[in-house]
This record gives sequence, structure tokens and C-alpha cells, in this order.
Amino acid sequence: MTEADDLHLDEPTFRLLAEVFRAEVGLLIAPEMRPSIERRLRDRVLARGLPSFAEYARLLRERSRAELDEAIDLVMVNETYFFREALQLSAFQTDILPVILEGKSARRVDVWSAGCSTGEEVYTIAIALLEAGLPSGTEARVLGTDVSRRCIAHARRGVYGRSAFRATPPELRTRYFTSRPDGEHVAAAVKAMTSFSQQNLLDPSRSSLVGRVDAIFCRNVLIYLDDPSRARLVEVFHERLAPGGFLLLGHSESLLHMQTPFEHVNVGGELVYRKPRAASEGSWRPQADR
Repeated sequence: MTEADDLHLDEPTFRLLAEVFRAEVGLLIAPEMRPSIERRLRDRVLARGLPSFAEYARLLRERSRAELDEAIDLVMVNETYFFREALQLSAFQTDILPVILEGKSARRVDVWSAGCSTGEEVYTIAIALLEAGLPSGTEARVLGTDVSRRCIAHARRGVYGRSAFRATPPELRTRYFTSRPDGEHVAAAVKAMTSFSQQNLLDPSRSSLVGRVDAIFCRNVLIYLDDPSRARLVEVFHERLAPGGFLLLGHSESLLHMQTPFEHVNVGGELVYRKPRAASEGSWRPQADR
């Protein structure tokens, strides 16, 4: 029997670890995830030369920042791909973007991809902006943030394997990516529009660095958070959005059951959320419906 075989994550220690992740990043870990968490963290326990998961939990509770980052990297779910939820992207291009441009005095569009994982969503948004045909002289910036250092490093590199393109239209893959032996490289023109930063979405000192943005994509993040963390994050998004800005969530997520200052907007069959420009403005509708 190997040393790794002797390591088992018992229920009390699992609860301690789950509380650490909930306190640090608001992550809600269900009891049925105990075997998965044991499998993902076993190598870290061994790498630190610790005799048990209980000792590893103690290390994390002492807030060893480097080890917390390592553990978060291993525990978080980071599966994504290019052009995910294409109907929502189409609504952003054809209905939301014109409204954003219409209401701006400065010719700049700022978009935040919160919880961007390995960067596919950030580059997808940048390509969508290029394909939309921005007015001459209009700048666009897409910021991607994620709590995982490993994911941010991957995103900055901008090199992807075949599975990342399973929903990508062939003509866009040809136009915006270059095939090389190590994978598909994001075109320089797309990378120039983007930036990436490691960030805990629930850390107010970090979220304030984002600045004001016109749209926020946060897809498949809220479903992993506990209720208090979800409410705090919605507050962060409302603060970071410029008046009239839009919040786009994943299809499995909704704010309908929460009391928020956002306006619910149906755009091409897609439910999105808008920060009203002023209390007296009234409900917004897509241009085609006005």
C-alpha cells in the first residue's frame, strides 16, 4: 500500500475544507463532492509532506496564500469553449451593442468577463466586437478575470486545443486563429483588445480595479456560489456597470428570485439584466421593438 492509499478525507475534515472554500471564494461544495475533492487534493497533501487531510485543512485555515491558490486551482470547475451560448452572443452583437454605443459620449466599449476560466469567453467577445463592425475610431477593451492563476496564465498565452472549438464557426476559426504545432493561436488583433487578471470576485479591493464597464459576462459562476456570496457578487456587478450597462448570465442562472436593482430585459429571446440610466427612464426595449 502506498502513502497515497493511506490518505482519506473523512466527513468532518471535508466540512472544514468546504468551509474554507466557502469563506475564501464563496464556493458551495455539496456533500456528494467529497470523493472528487479527495481525489483532486490528495497530491497537494503529499507534496506538502503532511500526514492527513486534517493537517492540510489546518494549513488552509491558517490562510497560507500560496497553498490556498493551489487548492482553489484544483477544486474549481473550469470547463469552457469558444462561442458558448451563441444565441446570447448574437443578442449582444445585434441588440445590446448598438444601445451601448448610442448612449456613450466617448468612443470606447468596455466589457468584463468575470470568471473567465482559460480565456475562451474573453476572446469570443473580442471577436464578436470585431465582427459587429464598430464605428470608426471606437476602441474596445475586454477584461478577463478569474480566481485561478493557472487559468489566467493559460488565457494570456492564447493557445488552444481542438476541443475548445467545438462550437466555433469554421470561417471565424480561419479568420482569427493560426494553426501551429502546439495548437491554435489567437490572432494578434484579437489579443490586442484583451487583458487578464487574477481576481477573487468577492474581494472588493480587487473588483474596484476593474473600473466602469458597459457589459459584464458572468456565465456559470453564480450557480457554484452560496446565497450570501451570490448577493454580494450581484452588488459588485451593479457597482461596476456604467448606467445603462448590461449583465449577461449563463442559461442556468437567473436573478428572478432575488431582489436586485437590475431591470429584466428580453433580447431576442434571451433574458439579460440592465442597470437603468436613471430612475425615471422607464423600461428599455430592443431597438426593433421601439
